[in-house]
Amino acid sequence: MTSVLAHRVQAATASLARHVPSPSTALAEPPPGSGLAPVMGDYGTPVLGRSLEIAADVLAFSRERYERYGPVSWVGAFGLRTVSVFGPEAVGQVLVNKDKAYGNADGWGYFIGPFFRRGVMLLDFEEHLSHRRILQQAFTRDRLDEYLATMLPRVDRGLGAWETGRVPVYQRLKQLTLDIGTEVFAGDELGPRADRLNRAFVDTVHAGLAVVRAPVPGGSWRRGLRGREVLEDYFRSRIPATRAGHGRDVFSVLCHARSEDGETFSDDDVVNHMIFLLMAAHDTSTITLSMMTYLLARHPEWQERLREESAGLDSRIGRGSPVTHADLESLTSLDLVMRETLRLYAPVSMLARRALRDTSLVGHFVPAGTMLSVGLWATQRMAPWWSRPDEFDPERFTPERAEDRSHRFAWAPFGGGVHKCIGLHFGGMEIKAIMHRMLGRYRWTVPGDYAPPIAIGTGPIPADGLPVSLTRL
Repeated sequence: MTSVLAHRVQAATASLARHVPSPSTALAEPPPGSGLAPVMGDYGTPVLGRSLEIAADVLAFSRERYERYGPVSWVGAFGLRTVSVFGPEAVGQVLVNKDKAYGNADGWGYFIGPFFRRGVMLLDFEEHLSHRRILQQAFTRDRLDEYLATMLPRVDRGLGAWETGRVPVYQRLKQLTLDIGTEVFAGDELGPRADRLNRAFVDTVHAGLAVVRAPVPGGSWRRGLRGREVLEDYFRSRIPATRAGHGRDVFSVLCHARSEDGETFSDDDVVNHMIFLLMAAHDTSTITLSMMTYLLARHPEWQERLREESAGLDSRIGRGSPVTHADLESLTSLDLVMRETLRLYAPVSMLARRALRDTSLVGHFVPAGTMLSVGLWATQRMAPWWSRPDEFDPERFTPERAEDRSHRFAWAPFGGGVHKCIGLHFGGMEIKAIMHRMLGRYRWTVPGDYAPPIAIGTGPIPADGLPVSLTRL
């Protein structure tokens, strides 16, 4: 799973480490008599810290830190000292945030604030709840059924246009989910504008992981800022017509939504939330679908099991007929594979928080102002909460085994607490609808020794485009 870049980075940083030792030290000393332990860690190499190691192979890095320091440790990365949080108990304490000690805005803001400012994930406490109540109107069960009806023709057109042979399926799925997102979320068919907006989304997502966090010419930070401008201009130019219309897409819902107290979104609110929501829906669904495709290619027995299940649904409702949300929920084997894919390749590998005041975390002292990186992906690959954690085993989610019940936060690909992903049901519906249609049209394989090199965006991305051999049924 480690790329060529990862090997080069690890070799380079190991060489630097030999010349510049990085001893373990305490992040800060706990208050006398508190009974708390200090958070231990090290900065890494001068200036860069461990940034390159994290970018090259975040899963391997996370495991090494957990084995060395336990559930909390600090590290130098991306220009600051960050406390890494691993394991369901520590992850759960941060996400539940019982004492409101951790803030999203100051956490995510450092990484993606310039590109996704004031999206729902970057708001806190009462303001977050106020915005979330309005946003929730776009994700009711009735709305999901409407979105699915809009989505299915786009899915069929998109899949029907795929060529057979050796296909970079990640790029194909990325284009398909962008087309779905702009039609279902924005009520628009992009046509020739698709490439420009797709590039803008990619640039804004990648900018958050920039090592050089300044708008230098040719840098990813600068490309991200330009991508934000493209997206903002696109949505803002369409607000007047959308407010005047009666569309059923997410954009129209946000333009007209009103809370029980009569609160509405300003134009700025609508733009900010649409940029964030479209990015989140587009990127996370693409990652999950791509890695599901890979895993089903590596495990053809599961691909056939899912195909038989989907064929059974088609025989009940009529092949090619529109499926409902309830139909998709009946595909229990597909659900098992989706859940296992979300565990093995969490589409959001970490969550960012900042300590708003001195606090404690699993018995360790965390001082005010500390940045935290909450490791969802690494936690979902850890024993003892998961048996053989690196193996593909969808049946671990069956009621008989229920490994996800080993701890409330052992499986948390959508986060948790009040900031749990607002679009998780839409995302699951989209993933199942696309995979159901794929299984009915195609069979796919990869060479037995193939494993995609992994890059990190919001989560693990197949850096080679995930080539599969695709044949029509």
